Amino acid sequence: MSSEVRVPALPESVADATVLTWHKQRGETVRKDDNLVDLETDKVVLEVPAPIDGVIAEHKVAEGDVVEADAVLAIIDAAEVAPSGATAKTAPKTAPASKPAKSDVQTPAASEPHPTATTKKAEPQLAPAARRLVKELGLDASQIPGTGKAGRVHKSDVISWLDQKEHDAPALDPEAEATMIAADPVPPGLSGEAGRPEQRVPMTRLRARIAERLVEAQQHSAMLTTFNEVDMSAVLELRTQYKERFEQSHGVRLGFMSFFVKASVEALQRFPVVNASVDDKDIVYHGYYDIGIAVSSPRGLVVPILRNCDQLSMADIERGIGDFGHKATEGSLSFEELTGGTFSITNGGIFGSLMSTPILNPPQSAILGMHKIQQRPIAVDGQVLIRPMMYLALSYDHRIIDGREAVQFLVTVKETLEDPTRLLLRV
Repeated sequence: MSSEVRVPALPESVADATVLTWHKQRGETVRKDDNLVDLETDKVVLEVPAPIDGVIAEHKVAEGDVVEADAVLAIIDAAEVAPSGATAKTAPKTAPASKPAKSDVQTPAASEPHPTATTKKAEPQLAPAARRLVKELGLDASQIPGTGKAGRVHKSDVISWLDQKEHDAPALDPEAEATMIAADPVPPGLSGEAGRPEQRVPMTRLRARIAERLVEAQQHSAMLTTFNEVDMSAVLELRTQYKERFEQSHGVRLGFMSFFVKASVEALQRFPVVNASVDDKDIVYHGYYDIGIAVSSPRGLVVPILRNCDQLSMADIERGIGDFGHKATEGSLSFEELTGGTFSITNGGIFGSLMSTPILNPPQSAILGMHKIQQRPIAVDGQVLIRPMMYLALSYDHRIIDGREAVQFLVTVKETLEDPTRLLLRV
């Protein structure tokens, strides 16, 4: 009896997927729920599990092929699979014809394990991002300890293991290092003449989708950006005063993003059009506040959605953003977490950006850009003081948001951050 492995159902916004990596080859034994293949969409990487125990009879598609929902990926022939870690069955004992002489008995060496005492080491479970990194670097996954559930290896585990190996490795003397550099003038993976290497690689599905959406945002909206600056003294003081107690009480660090999310919700409630979107010739006003948080991942920028932010505490917000960061690194964000959203926030300051003009995330009509906090001299009550300042940028769709509303929205964010008690008093 055989079973077909099919492409799982894809959301309406995702038409197809690319076969990224086969993890089980023809003739290999698989257990139910083993990951057979990774499929890359323009949003996430999907793992396709084995539906039954058995043996891979055939691959219906190859790596790089584009497949649609419900397409057949492989055929598995049903077969009994020995439990993981089980020992091989030994032949039944039979009485020897005659007892061998003592000198004829072969004693196994102390260093050789008895044949019936060995077991096959279970294959480590790898997250998609970890699996790609292991494959690219040619690593032995069995040597890498996993910190995930049931020993699952994440990308962070691979990086930590590599860092430890580099730390433990003996340092090369300068002469030997110079010899190695001279022997390999072209970086690995690149081709071309020495000194002028090049490499041509296809865009990932996610990168291609990012490019498509950015061009779409520029072509189909009247995008404009307004700027302001905010004195972060009050927020920094609150974090310094309460960060330890906050972490002890909630089990999560108090970062800056929760302040910006709360300030944005306050401003969105005052200026509902900034939370709206354009649908053909209609304006759709949203009575909920689902905020996209731009997160950098190994595959590119992703924007998971933090839903119902008006109902979340600051601890809930920090916890949700932390979860998004881990999932983005591991490549385990779901379609639902990347779909929807009424407004977005992006923080270029973590990379050192002082000022930028963020691009809209369609069909949303506005996005808030945070930047680096920098000590700068400013005038306060007639005196020049040094304060921690941050430039803010609001890009918006001028088709439905007027400049007055955009400026007032940004001023509301600024005033709320400079005096966070406004969040409690709603003034």
